[in-house]
Amino acid sequence: MSNEGTTAGKFQMTPFNMVAGVIVILGVIVTILRFTGGLGAVTNLTDYNPWGIWIGFDLLVGVALSAGGFVTSAAVYIFGLKKYHSAVRPAILTAFLGYALVVLALHYDVGRPWRLPYPFIVQQGTSSVLFEVGACVALYLTVLFIEWSPTAMEWLGLKKIRGIVIKLTLLLTIFGVILSTLHQSSLGALFLIAPSKLHPLWYSKYIPIYFFVSAVIAGLSMVIFESTLSHRYFHDKMDETHLAESRGVTLGFGKAAAYTLAGYFLLKVIGVAADNDWHYLATGYGAWFLVELLGFIALPCFVYAVGVREKNTTLIRWAAAWTVLGIILNRFNISLIAFNYHLPASERYFPHWMEVVISVFIVTLGLVLFRFIATRMPIFYEAAGYDDAH
Repeated sequence: MSNEGTTAGKFQMTPFNMVAGVIVILGVIVTILRFTGGLGAVTNLTDYNPWGIWIGFDLLVGVALSAGGFVTSAAVYIFGLKKYHSAVRPAILTAFLGYALVVLALHYDVGRPWRLPYPFIVQQGTSSVLFEVGACVALYLTVLFIEWSPTAMEWLGLKKIRGIVIKLTLLLTIFGVILSTLHQSSLGALFLIAPSKLHPLWYSKYIPIYFFVSAVIAGLSMVIFESTLSHRYFHDKMDETHLAESRGVTLGFGKAAAYTLAGYFLLKVIGVAADNDWHYLATGYGAWFLVELLGFIALPCFVYAVGVREKNTTLIRWAAAWTVLGIILNRFNISLIAFNYHLPASERYFPHWMEVVISVFIVTLGLVLFRFIATRMPIFYEAAGYDDAH
């Protein structure tokens, strides 16, 4: 087990702390403006463009990039790939914080936070795709909290309660995979009702499948990406097991990502062929679609494959970062760039700078919380007296 830093509880004037402090102050100010002046005071949203980056980035991207939790836990606890067990806790923590911050971001877009549970207890809209998404996200966030809780219990010394939760690991993993499959695909299904608004190259009857498969890719890539950053900034918190298994996790998840990206590429091409949308490729939007298809799906797939073949972990990590950017680009294309494509430029949505501040503020909160937990709790090492920590 690694030694815990003696300065973990002390504030230090580091560049990260200073920048994060400024972002948090700005975020609090804009938050006050949002909830006192309404959406119009801080956003460029309109009736034509009711969803901005708080949905496109904070929700759609946030949920996709948090998929590493169910992907990793399924690999270890359902498929029995125990050699990846050291990646579970960091992935679960990332997923838990990701979903928690997605819910926080929804409050900015929806307003009236106290009414968030209304669809479940007052006005049940069980025929709505949004109801299914909301229900699954709420349940999965609860599952993630329970999956993460043994870490806090080890830190607090609550052995008996922790023992009970550990026995539920397999059940929680199965439930989490089911919930993730449902809401990851349903986020794509939301756009099925907007065939006249979303450009034909991105609109497809297969879009729920696209969202789920790309979420798996995002989860695999985020585990590698998060591991890369953690090894740089939390290396002193890692025990020998975590350090020894890191290379295997990178190679294994890189191989899985290469195969999944290849399948995703074929699905996208099949979608274009099924809808006979080839002629759109000769347009400006077609060129942009090809940038996404070739530059952010085919290219990282190739780089992943070469990295795995050559056992080059550096190459795989670069591919992971590039793939994460590709997932962000895809969600932006669907929710913002290719949405309402027929409107004139003067009526198209472009985010207000305060919307950007809130999104950066939420991401910064996630980084601060991750660092706070990782430097104090047994995320990268096994706590003394808990041999079954992972």
